Amino acid sequence: MKGVSDKGAQKDKETKGNKKNFKKPLQVLHINKKDSISQTKEIIDADQGFEKETNLEDKVIKQESDKSSPDLLNENWEKNNNAQNLNLQDLEKPLNFQQEEQEFQVERKVDEFDFDESAFLEALNENEPIGATGEIIEGKIIAVESDGLYIDIGGKAPGFMPKKESALGVITNFKEKFPIGLDMQVLVIKEQNADGMVTVSARALILRKSWEKVSGLAKNGELIKVLINGFNRGGLTCDIDGLRAFVPRSQLEDGQDYQSLVGKNLKLAFLEVNPDSRKLVLSEKKALLISKFADLKLGQLIEGKVLAVKPYGFFVDLGGASGLLHQSSLTNGSIRSLKEIFIEGEIIKALITEIDLERGRIGLNTALLENSPGELIVDKKKVMMEASERALRTRTLFDKKDPET
Repeated sequence: MKGVSDKGAQKDKETKGNKKNFKKPLQVLHINKKDSISQTKEIIDADQGFEKETNLEDKVIKQESDKSSPDLLNENWEKNNNAQNLNLQDLEKPLNFQQEEQEFQVERKVDEFDFDESAFLEALNENEPIGATGEIIEGKIIAVESDGLYIDIGGKAPGFMPKKESALGVITNFKEKFPIGLDMQVLVIKEQNADGMVTVSARALILRKSWEKVSGLAKNGELIKVLINGFNRGGLTCDIDGLRAFVPRSQLEDGQDYQSLVGKNLKLAFLEVNPDSRKLVLSEKKALLISKFADLKLGQLIEGKVLAVKPYGFFVDLGGASGLLHQSSLTNGSIRSLKEIFIEGEIIKALITEIDLERGRIGLNTALLENSPGELIVDKKKVMMEASERALRTRTLFDKKDPET
């Protein structure tokens, strides 16, 4: 029993101790609750006091308003509202910086970062790429390497000219032929790369000038004397100012033993000149024909034999050269057939109205010999007999066209 009671006593003690420990947080909670209640009461009392003061002021205002007239009360109320509204408007109104700038204008000074439009355009021009393809540029050699030259062309980077583009043919003494400081004219063959460098060529410029030269010679019908330096199955080959030219066998005066002409000089005319396809064809026969043209003039009366009758006119032999009498230049009258006028092998007289040295063609005319339209059809014999006298009458028509007069 004693042991039981002792155990129970221990349990009671532990229970009491636990109860005390359990009530402590409750007591703390109770204290906090009291504090919050007291704070709440203080807030309520403050509010009630404010309400009392407000009610007291309202009562005073009401008493005064009872004493004063309703108009005066409204006027005071409107003044108070207007004052509050003005204060709110001033707070909400944004600041007007433009007005301040107008009132306080500060003089702006030009510094080193400012520039005008002309300076801007000048800066753009300085940075503009130099050297478009096909452009001719003046430059000066600034460096010579084993694979080419560097030329100052006025850009942000020098131009490079490969060794094979420096001249025509093979160059043995490269550095001696192109010393540093040498001024030269080059042609741009490739536009600038990412480093701003362009590729130029002296060889391409020489060839361009050669094509321009031969094109002018061909247009004027001029002859050229060349040295034959080779042959192939189709004809002969030669060089003209760096251009490779070809003379077909059919365009030679004697094409049978044409290989024997290698190493000899021939007087040739230009048959075809095409820089785009790099085609340059010469002719010995055309050169002989043009030589005969040298004695011919516009408005000159010639006599020849009808070689052939074509649907569009007559071909007339002029002593080694042939002229074309086109149907539009035959008569001013209307004809049914060309054979009504002339036949093959007939000797006729006509005026020279065109000399095309480039194409090797001579244009003839008989309509200008007529006194009236269709006279050649009606009385051909009379027209041919009086041709010399009638040709003098038409001479003034060709004086302005003839370059020698």
